[in-house]
Amino acid sequence: MGTEETQTAEMWWVLWILIALLALFCILDVWYFLRAAGVVLRAWFQPPVFDITAEQVVTGRVTPRDIDMCHMNNARYLRECDFARFSLYTRNGVFKALRALGASMVVGATTIRYRRALCIGEGYELRSRIVTWDDKAFFLEQRFVSTKDGLVCAVMYCKQSVIRGSPDKIMQHLCKRKVECPEFPEDLQHWINFISASSQALRTESGLEEKNK
Repeated sequence: MGTEETQTAEMWWVLWILIALLALFCILDVWYFLRAAGVVLRAWFQPPVFDITAEQVVTGRVTPRDIDMCHMNNARYLRECDFARFSLYTRNGVFKALRALGASMVVGATTIRYRRALCIGEGYELRSRIVTWDDKAFFLEQRFVSTKDGLVCAVMYCKQSVIRGSPDKIMQHLCKRKVECPEFPEDLQHWINFISASSQALRTESGLEEKNK
């Protein structure tokens, strides 16, 4: 094969690679997966946190990609909370326990209260902690705190449901003993009551209650 033919073949390979990358970026949210991997990798090399209920802090800053109308887009708060939980679970050992027990977790419910907009260029701390748990799920609080004035700009509650396992089994795996769950704060209990009432209403609406009788 001559030099010209070799160059042509190389150009075609480059073209096909570019097409494949373009298709990948069109089909998947590639930046999400790359950042998630980076967050977990970074947390892996940070000191472990042995107190599973300890608050962990990650820092961020509102960039042009995060905004609408010059302040942070509502959906971006939830996305940042995702990454903060990845870091939290990596450092406190929950991810490791899930793998050992053959379990997994999914978000069962979230609620977020916006108190003041985070503007473009503004720095913030995202403070995450496991508040308590029941027989099926962990309940977390995540706060966005402005580094400018210390104001809590948004606060989110998250129900993290455990699949093929339970929070109690995870805690026993991590602590090697039975661990009593902390009491439910009043505001969190109100939210859980709302979730239960909503689930009950939807089951009744879909006729599941009658089918289960």
